[in-house]
Formats: sequence, structure tokens, C-alpha cells
Amino acid sequence: FSSLYSQIELNITQICLAKECSEDEIVEELLRLNEDPKVHGIYLHLPPASLTSRVLNTLKPEKDIDGISDLNMGRLVRGDLSKVFVPPRASAVLDLLEKHEGKTILLVGGEGSFGLTLQCLIEKNGMVALKSNWNSKSLQRQLMEADAVVLLGAEDMDVPPTWFRPGAVVIRCEPTLATGIVEYIMINVVHSYSRWLQEQQYQPWHLRTLKLQPLMPVPSDIEISRAQKPKPVDQLAEQIGLLPEELEAYGRSKAKVQLSLLNRLHAQPDGKYVLVAGITPTPLGEGKSTVTIGLVQALSAHLKLNSFACLRQPSQGPTFGVKGGAAGGGYAQVIPMEEFNLHLTGDIHAITAANNLVAAAIDARILHESTQSDKALFSRLVPSVSGVRKFSPIQISRLRRLGINKTEPASLTPQEVHTFVRLDLDPSKITWQRVVDTNDRFLRKITVGQASTEKGLIRETGFDIAVASEIMAILALADSLEDMKNRLARMVVGTSRSGQPVTAEDLGVSGALAVLMKDAIKPTLMQTLEGTPVFVHAGPFANIAHGNSSVLADKLALKLVGRDGFVVTEAGFGADIGMEKFFNIKCRASGLRPNVVVLVATVRALKMHGGGPNVSAGTPLPKEYIDENVDLVAGGCYSNLRKQIQIAHLFGMPVVVALNVFRTDTQAEIDLVCQIAKECGASDAVPCYHWAQGGRGSIELAQAVNEAANTPSNFQFLYHLEMPIVEKIRVIAQKVYGAEDIELSPEAKAKIDYYNQQGYGSLPICMAKTHLSLSHMPDKKGAPTGFVLPIRDVRASIGAGFIYPLVGTMSTMPGLPTRPCFYDIDLDPVTEEITGLF
Repeated sequence: FSSLYSQIELNITQICLAKECSEDEIVEELLRLNEDPKVHGIYLHLPPASLTSRVLNTLKPEKDIDGISDLNMGRLVRGDLSKVFVPPRASAVLDLLEKHEGKTILLVGGEGSFGLTLQCLIEKNGMVALKSNWNSKSLQRQLMEADAVVLLGAEDMDVPPTWFRPGAVVIRCEPTLATGIVEYIMINVVHSYSRWLQEQQYQPWHLRTLKLQPLMPVPSDIEISRAQKPKPVDQLAEQIGLLPEELEAYGRSKAKVQLSLLNRLHAQPDGKYVLVAGITPTPLGEGKSTVTIGLVQALSAHLKLNSFACLRQPSQGPTFGVKGGAAGGGYAQVIPMEEFNLHLTGDIHAITAANNLVAAAIDARILHESTQSDKALFSRLVPSVSGVRKFSPIQISRLRRLGINKTEPASLTPQEVHTFVRLDLDPSKITWQRVVDTNDRFLRKITVGQASTEKGLIRETGFDIAVASEIMAILALADSLEDMKNRLARMVVGTSRSGQPVTAEDLGVSGALAVLMKDAIKPTLMQTLEGTPVFVHAGPFANIAHGNSSVLADKLALKLVGRDGFVVTEAGFGADIGMEKFFNIKCRASGLRPNVVVLVATVRALKMHGGGPNVSAGTPLPKEYIDENVDLVAGGCYSNLRKQIQIAHLFGMPVVVALNVFRTDTQAEIDLVCQIAKECGASDAVPCYHWAQGGRGSIELAQAVNEAANTPSNFQFLYHLEMPIVEKIRVIAQKVYGAEDIELSPEAKAKIDYYNQQGYGSLPICMAKTHLSLSHMPDKKGAPTGFVLPIRDVRASIGAGFIYPLVGTMSTMPGLPTRPCFYDIDLDPVTEEITGLF
């Protein structure tokens, strides 16, 4: 063990307190040492009266180097020696006994746990252990018959030497800490440290899946979810190799996961990376989330391959609006689906709070600058506290950016004070809006500052839905807490009257934003109906942002699944939007490279792209979508499906088409889709029945993905970042959407010139475009060509790290339909059961 000694820092702590210390004080100290990562062993050198059951069982078993906690004793007595610590005194006794040939050992006294432990260990070493007490009338006879005698306790008892058998070994165990025992204590410390080191390594999964018993007809989503009892989240975490300290439980079935996992498993090879995208959807949605969940259920529960699903957190907007929840559907769901769809762990609320803090800071700063002199502003921005005036760290950072290398407030010249205190925001060029996580069309344009206290500083602004906030995009793209903090600081909220960008750091608010977001950056662990793990994190929309779950969730999952495992993540809407942004934005930010694309299609969506009538949520489907119509299916396959496969091939990715089968689909339609998909370049195309059967219904898809992921891919980006902004937009429009060219409005041209002047020209592009067509025209189905893509405006999310052109008339605040989903959602006040979610 000598080679390990040098690696242990503060590895053993001896609790040796004065007799007047209370039990509460001892417990408090133990709790502190339990959580100290530098302490690998705790030795309780306390009076017997202080070794209460509460004290003993406060001690973490993995640090109990004296082997006295109930759990340690129980394991030892049961014979489970893999994780126990043999008490140092017992080890010393055993070593002495093993040096002699005697087989019959008499234990005298020691009615407590130590005597029982020693008896068990002696017997496990093949010797016979006999017990006697000091008052036994037969003690002399028993001593004479024993090969060795161990005297436990009763230190004042004097046994005549003639009572012992000639040649017998006599060992007296003193309760005090003897010098010779320290070596055995250190051996246990080394064992503790070695076990700790082993725990820090990647642990193979021992996943216990949950059995499904699908019913026909398939019940509602919420009935299915409620019928399956999820595993406690700490059990799930242990099964996939997470350590207890890496988990922050939010109730019984969900937990945040610490980012320290990335450091612990930094040397672990990543698993395989699978992206689920789709053809251009109908307003009803085509089931990408359901396919994602069905696929991981098939991989883990049926093919016994480690897999993780990484999904976005649903917005309250769709949940109460048109689409409903986003936990999957049927027998391919994340559970509990009520918790998944409603609030979860509060990440979107944190984003809302952070976003609106920036908005409040903007208007407050404009007010104060307009009503105060430089001197008054400086006095309030850098107040005197106890007679001392100091810059805060964020103010010093602003001074450095302004080229003022001073740290003493009194040393600034009047001009430097003016430059420091005046952001001089142009109210007409503020780009930051407030957010709320509800579809509320009447907040799209509002007027603020109408109260008399706001000094006439009235201006027009508006609300976005919370998931459209740049802070949401930052959450999804950051790869560490430090990276998120830096991105938050870089967010541009508007422009000064002199034409300079004003950032969140200039407002002095970026540190506070990081505080509000410190828990939101941790992915949330949940599970599928079959007990396989899921990370739920971030939720940017794909038509107005980049539409992917977080980089951090993917990175954590790729480490946890192991080299041969799979991480399956989902891109929003069609491949022309979510997938393109996944590759060009998310993969650039993460450095990760996918192995295969799963392209989700449905017969009903293909019929629509083949010339079928439009469909609307909440209205009956036209007969074309219920009755067999192979001509419409073929038309959709040769237009939209083929184009989406080609888009994936632009990035060098193999494609597996997953046909999400509905009850109204006929076998002829299913076979035709799979046949044409392969003709159009898909490596495979398979029907999926996970909605009705769970993972068992996606086994064929899982096998196809496994095969495709093990073939070499030639991933490449669509454009180089050094290309001019206009050319990057044109490449996406022509190669992805099929446009003939682009047309920039005068406002868009001016914005591009401004962003180039500010040095933002090398950022990737995040197109804000309708998801209902490859073009900018929602009614143009199939694969339109020959159109000119109008760019009406260009904006920048500098913190997130992309330029986003607005195509056509995109709204960042959805509205509620005539009959929203909330008509069906209700709560039983007695049982607190939720109904109506789907």
C-alpha cells in the first residue's frame, strides 16, 4: 500500500472530542467530514457513552474505517466483505492467531458488537470460536481446553497463568487505541481510498428495465404514464453509474445531475451519437419525440445496449395551446408525463426571471441616465460604503473594455466618468424584449413607461415566449458554467446613440444572471416507460432558434453510455430547420460529431406533401388521410422525403428512415414508403410500432440504427464560418430549402453591414423560418423550387453565438387557438390527479 500513501491528502480524521460535547455537535462534525472529498477515513475515538446509534449511523459507511456502523457490522456478519472494513483491532487479533496452528479459540467477555464481529471473522477463517463470560463457573476448564484465548474487556480481571493450557496463545484486547493498531487503521484508509478511486472510474451499467404490458385499444397517454410506476431516481442513477454526490433530487422521480461528472469521466470514450430529425411536419406533429423514446427503449430494454435519450423541456405555450405535451406518446413516453410537461425543475422559470431582469435593467438605466448628471450617476453607481468608494468586479471589467486601466474611483477624470456612467442606449434600437411562457398574442407589441413616475420615457416593445429568449439558446449551447456566464455577459441588448453595441455586462447584470441560471444549467434525469434513462434539458424552438436540447446533456450522456452505447437526441421540426441548425450551430459549439440521422416520416404527412388537403389541429382528418391512397404517398416520398434525405447527405450523414405507423396506415402504403426511401438514398427504412408496443415495436429500427452507426460517416459542415453573412444565408437557402436566390430588405442589408463592422461576421446562421414548408410559404408543400427567399430582417444573438435572419413573417410569440388544450386539463382536488394532458 505504500505507493498509495503519497496520493492521500488529509485522508484520515480522528474524532476525539471533549466529554462535554453534545451528541448534536458530534453529529454536525461527522456530517461535515462525510462531505469532505479529502477525507477518506474517519476514526471515532470517543467515550463509549458518546457512541450512540445516531452517531454511529451518521458516519458514512464508506469512511467508517473502524468498522463500527450498523451497516458495516451487518455486512460483515452476513459475510459480504466486498465493501466492509474489518475493525483494526479485529485484524490485529486475526493476524496473531494465524501465526499459530491452534484451531480452537476461546473469546472471554466482549458481549458487544466487537466480540460478535471477532467471532464471525474467526469462524470465516476456518477456526472454531467458543464464547465464555468472566463469571462463568466453567471458565477455568474452557481456558485449559482452548488453543488460543482472547480476553475482551474486564481489564482489571487477573487470570492465573495456571488456568491456561501450556503453549496456548493469550491475547488481551485493550479498548484504548494502541500504537500497533495504527497500521491497521491506515490499511483501512488505503482500502477506502482505493474504493473511492475505483468509484471515480466509469462503471458498467446494471440497468433494471421496467416491463410493459400494452393494452388494446391503446389508452390515453396520461393513463399509460400513470399505470407505470417509475423507479426512484436515485436507483436509476446508481444503475447507470452516477455517484450519489452527482445527483440533486427533485422529488422521487427526477433529479438534476452535477456537471462535475464531465471531469470525473473525461478520459472515458464517447458513445455513438444519433440525431432524430423529420420530414416537413403537419400542424399535428409527426412523432419525433415518440420515435426517439421508442428507439432508446428498444436499444436498452430489448437489445441490451446502453442508450440515453436527450430531449428538450416542453414550453407551457404548446402544452396549454395547440400541440399538447412533448413527453412522447402511447407506450413510448417519458414518465411521469405530468411532471415532464408541467414546470419540471423550473428551468424555464429561471430563464424567464433572468431575461426579465435584463429588461428591467435596460429601462431603469435609461430612466436614471436621462434624469441625473454624470456626478450623481457616478455617486450612485459607485456608492461610498463606510466612507470607502470601490468599483465592483463587473465595473472594473467595463472600465477595461473602455480602455480605462484604473481601479480607484477618485482617479477617474470627468471625461472618463462620463464614458463610464453613460451607456446612452438608443430607445429605438433596443433589441431585448420581455418573455412569458404562455401563448399570449396581445403581448406581441406593448407600450411601456406610461406611469407618471417614468418621466415620459414611453416606448414600444413586446414580449416573446420564454423559450425564444436568447438565454434559452445560451443554456442549450453552453458547455460549462463558466462558458454560460461568459455568453450571458456578451449578450447584446441594444445599441448606443453612437452606434456601439451595449451588452448585459455593460448593464452590470451578467453576474446576477449566472446566479439565476446556476441550477438550470444542470440537465434533469428522468426515465422512459421501460425504465431507461432520459436527460431533459433546454427547449429552444426550431423555427425561431436552433431547436435542440443542450450540449451539456449530450456530453454527459455520451460519457455515461460507454463506448458501445448510444445517445439519441432530437432536432425540432423538419430536417431543413432543426437538423441543419444541429449540424451548423450545435455541432460547432460542442465539437461533437454524429454517427447517423434517423429521419421520421408518417404516411399522413407524406400524403399532404403529395398533394393532399391541408389539415388542422382539433378538426377531423379528411378522408384522403384515412383511406388508402398510394399515389399521394408516392408523391410525398418523391418530393419532401427525398429532399430531406438529400439534406442529410449534404452533411455526409447516413440516414435511416423511421416510418411512424398510425392505425389508418395500410400495409401497401407502409411498404411503398420503405421502398422509395431506400431508392432515395436511405441506408434503411423501417416501420415503427412503438406507440402501441413500446420498445418492442422499434426493435427493427434499433437494429438498423446500430448497423448504420457502425459504418464510417463523412460528416462535414455546410459552410465555412469565414464566408460573408450574405453568402452563408444564400448557401442555406439554395442547398437546403431549394430556393433560386435570396432577397434582402434594405433593413436586412443595413443590419448585415452593422454586424460586419462590429466583428460578428464569422458567426453561424440560425434561420427563423416557418416549419410547415421547405420554403418561406407555409402552404407550399412537397419540395418547392424556383422561389426567392425574402430576408426581411437580420438580428444577432451574440451571447448564443449566431446571426438569425428573419424569413417572411415569423412570430416569436405564438397565440392561443379558439379552443386551446387547457379546456381538457383539470385537477381532482381530492386525489390531486391531473387529467386532460396528452
